[in-house]
Amino acid sequence: MLTRIQRAFIFDFFILLIIGVTAFINKAQADNSSSLNALAVAKPVKPLIIPAVPELNAKSYVLLDYSTGKVLAGKDPDLRLPPASMTKMMSMYVISQALQAGQIHMDDQVRASKEATSVKGSTMFLRQGQVVPVKELIRGIITVSGNDATVAMAEHVAGSQDAFVSLMNQEAQQLGLQNTHFMDATGMPDPNHYSSAHDLALLALHIVKDYPDHYQWYSDKAFTFNGIRQPNRNRLLWLDSSVDGIKTGHTEEAGYCLTASAKKANMRLIAVILGAPSDNARTDYTEKLLTYGFRFFENNRLYEAGKPLATPRVWQGQTSTIPVGLVNDLSVTTPRGQYDKLQASIEITDNLKAPIQKGQQVGRVKVVLNGEEVASAPVVALQEDPRGGLWTRMTDSLSLTLHNMFSKSNKS
Repeated sequence: MLTRIQRAFIFDFFILLIIGVTAFINKAQADNSSSLNALAVAKPVKPLIIPAVPELNAKSYVLLDYSTGKVLAGKDPDLRLPPASMTKMMSMYVISQALQAGQIHMDDQVRASKEATSVKGSTMFLRQGQVVPVKELIRGIITVSGNDATVAMAEHVAGSQDAFVSLMNQEAQQLGLQNTHFMDATGMPDPNHYSSAHDLALLALHIVKDYPDHYQWYSDKAFTFNGIRQPNRNRLLWLDSSVDGIKTGHTEEAGYCLTASAKKANMRLIAVILGAPSDNARTDYTEKLLTYGFRFFENNRLYEAGKPLATPRVWQGQTSTIPVGLVNDLSVTTPRGQYDKLQASIEITDNLKAPIQKGQQVGRVKVVLNGEEVASAPVVALQEDPRGGLWTRMTDSLSLTLHNMFSKSNKS
């Protein structure tokens, strides 16, 4: 004969068992709901035949998609070469950073030093001792590639060009530019002063992305200072309305170089040419790369940041499920006509347990095209889920034990 206490214990056990089985069933249903929301597939288009990348008589080049960072074409893109005045892209990146941080201001008055006005190469025609506002020096750097303006701004930002160059190299490391090192702020020849087409494309990407309000400066076609009018040496600004920057470069050692950015519809491309034989060649080569990219590739945003992709089960929390999604938009670059062949999947960490913090990584989304992974991104919790009460934790522990037992038996 069972005692009253024993009967109560058995009754409670069966209640817990029933709750556990119910929760297990709910878990299976929740698992089904945590499958990735389907891709919004466009109407299938007959795939284009992608031709070979144009053959260009340059030492190195690369074509990069801005949204995804995907390399669409290239020749020795990581080869270390002298970047000439495209060095000023990093000089301007550091200057933009100082402006955004409030360390300097557009109306600051800068006195041109002897070092700034005596530097060789391209110039905005500063006179020693002349006082010029920062906004004028910036135009002198970007539009007419003034070495004098660059040194003057380097001294204004960091006190000396050497200190400024140290900032440039630190930024190169922060941005992951593995084949870049600077010896000056202007791009004068030096064996230890180098970059690569890929690094310069990534730098251009960050110029557009990190300082969008400043990027408009790179499309100015001409600049007049001290009564002297000079055109921007990026001739694509006149020849191609989609091109809105960025920078040219030329020395005898570097040859003719160009980093250009262009946008059509929702797609931005960045092309870098290093070591072309002439000004006409670098312009022609860059236009060929941009045409190739826009004609045969497309960029699509698959998922928007902050929007739920799934609602996986969370054990021992105050809520049984949480919405999960992406920190940043997820885009993918594909050959035209291949979008309908994309396949997306989401992998959620097994047995998620509270507490879950908002922004905590809980899985990963992957996008595959023809068996090859073309994009991936971490999946994070879009809201927090604190630990639940004692009863919730007890029932969930039992349910989780049953779930794991059932999973193991299925695998065996």
